[in-house]
Amino acid sequence: MLKNEEESEREECGPLLTECESAPPAKQRKTLEFEDVYLRNIPSAEAYEKSFMHRNTITHVIATKTDFIITASTDGHVKFWKKLHNEGIEFVKHFRCHQNAITHMAVNSNGTLLCTISTDKSLKIFDVANFDMINMMRFAYIPATCCFVHAAADPIAAVAVSASDSPSIFIYDTRGTNEPIHELKLHYKEVQLIEYNYLYDSAISADSESILELWSGPRHDYQFPKHAVGWDFKIDTDLYEFAKAKVKLLCLTFTPDGKEFVTYATDRLLRFFKFETGKIFKVIDESVKNYLEATDRYGLSTMDYNRRIALEKDIQQNFDTLSLIKVLYDESGNFILIPTLVGIKVINVKTNRCIRIIGKTENLRFLNIALCRAVPAAAVEKAGTSSSITMEMEASENPILKRAEPDPMLIATAYKKYRFYIFTNQEPYTSGKENERDVFNEKPRQEDLTTEMDEKDSSKSLNESCIIHTSFGDIQCELYPKLCPKAVENFCTLAKRGYYNMHIFHRVIKSFIIQTGDPTGSGSGGESIWGSDFEDEFHPSLKHDRPYMLSMANCGPNTNGSQFFITVVPASHLDGKHTIFGRVTKGMEIVQNINQVKTNPKNNKPFDEIRILSISLQTLKWDSSNRYFEPGIAWDEFSETSKTLNAVNGKRVGNVSENDKQAICCFCKIFKKSECNSTRRLISVEGRRKSRSIRLCDVVASELPK
Repeated sequence: MLKNEEESEREECGPLLTECESAPPAKQRKTLEFEDVYLRNIPSAEAYEKSFMHRNTITHVIATKTDFIITASTDGHVKFWKKLHNEGIEFVKHFRCHQNAITHMAVNSNGTLLCTISTDKSLKIFDVANFDMINMMRFAYIPATCCFVHAAADPIAAVAVSASDSPSIFIYDTRGTNEPIHELKLHYKEVQLIEYNYLYDSAISADSESILELWSGPRHDYQFPKHAVGWDFKIDTDLYEFAKAKVKLLCLTFTPDGKEFVTYATDRLLRFFKFETGKIFKVIDESVKNYLEATDRYGLSTMDYNRRIALEKDIQQNFDTLSLIKVLYDESGNFILIPTLVGIKVINVKTNRCIRIIGKTENLRFLNIALCRAVPAAAVEKAGTSSSITMEMEASENPILKRAEPDPMLIATAYKKYRFYIFTNQEPYTSGKENERDVFNEKPRQEDLTTEMDEKDSSKSLNESCIIHTSFGDIQCELYPKLCPKAVENFCTLAKRGYYNMHIFHRVIKSFIIQTGDPTGSGSGGESIWGSDFEDEFHPSLKHDRPYMLSMANCGPNTNGSQFFITVVPASHLDGKHTIFGRVTKGMEIVQNINQVKTNPKNNKPFDEIRILSISLQTLKWDSSNRYFEPGIAWDEFSETSKTLNAVNGKRVGNVSENDKQAICCFCKIFKKSECNSTRRLISVEGRRKSRSIRLCDVVASELPK
């Protein structure tokens, strides 16, 4: 036993088994041949180059094979645009199609016909090439969705329309009457989605219970497409996956060759199917939960990332908004484009990698997208049929073998926006004129003009001080409406509305800042009075070189909303990053007390809630007992009680300049009558009952206009 123990303690001699065995080959990363060539047909710019307007929220956008772009908005308007190679787009025609909101818009396989439906129980048919309305139909029901179900050579240009109150699908001749030429009764619930695979003359419809059915077009008499699929029973497929997961289908898109399709449902999963077998072969998770758990934040700041997630949670609760999200393939079928909370992702479906994110730097949540042809139809015809041009020819350096240089263009709509956005290979060019990339192609509405006038008027009477009433005490602040008009206007308007009432101080970093202004209390919520972020306002005289500065919180340049913070120490590194719009003048001890509370080390949130009870906005008021101005009423209200004012230059004037007002108010807030010993300057106010006068000290007098 001892010998064996000694032998067992010795090191083994000779080669080890692991050294004799060859190491397993390293797993090679999947690659896509000619990937760079394919990507030339997809925009590469990070920001949108141009945007154009509707007069209401844009919900739908379509790009046809005939190089037309069609946009639709909630007010029932449709606009036609023409894509010009390397020149952008030009407006073609404007239709007031429906009295109510457009619920769906579809184009046929060759891009020659367009149809729109609305809750006004009507369907409109358009000839795209001639941008003309060629037919309209009235229904006895409210249509839910529509889709063209014919190929280019079919004698009947059939369109399928589902009813929102019955499971039937009605087939109409687009050049016929209101009477359907066929009725399909395949579902037990109302149909919400129809997509047509023209290469296999097959359609897929999905109802509100996420049950999918397959049927043929008019060439095969609307029967089950046995000619296209290799199964007889759905139980042999994965088409029940949505019903089992209890999710609703939002989008279904076929590949250009028709052999596969991808779906997008309310669980935010991309499911890839083989059309012939009906089997799922790939799943990509784009759920909010996946973004919450992800360690990669795509280069976004924590605040910006959290704000986007908060917005995404709101969108998740609205099925009508979710149903606007469109997933599409590029011309090659190797890439899919999907709008996400971080931008429009371009995913290589062969290598399962996200190649690029379009629009990540924009403060927009993109929903509906359309990819235009990178090479115009005329160039394809000139160079020959697309089948005769191989990828080897495209990738070669021989200019004779190449078609026209690609001009990719992506059109996108955004959440609650009146504009659609154009992405190309060109970065925006905005020199000379502010917001030059946002084209004002619509006349401002009357309410917009009224709002603009109100904003101009309000800028003249912005408050110059406020008191923030907190559960710890009052914090009095001086505001800078002349140096930062938008920030002060936003803050004062929100305060007047009671927006900040009961907000908590959600972020307290000791010896640095106290932050509030988020209604959610998470640090990712809140919005400005304009409903979107507004730009920074930096002034050379305003710096974080001393404590108790009142500044806007943001998640990057020009992303100010409703959140603000107060510094408790000098913080010069914040200069040029955060807009200073005020300063604490009284209640510094309250700020320090809030800054010293115990907080959660993970998120800097106080364990005990500290709330803003309310915010009092103040202007300047004459106080007869101390003969100085106190916050309370405006200067105009004081001047109405005055008959005359002798200005400091000795001249009798009726209207006091803004500089005089500021200097006088500055003096009157600081010095009382007993402190005014200098007789260098004299301001006399003749009141209605009796006159009073105050003397200015030399220091204040030096600040008055000469």
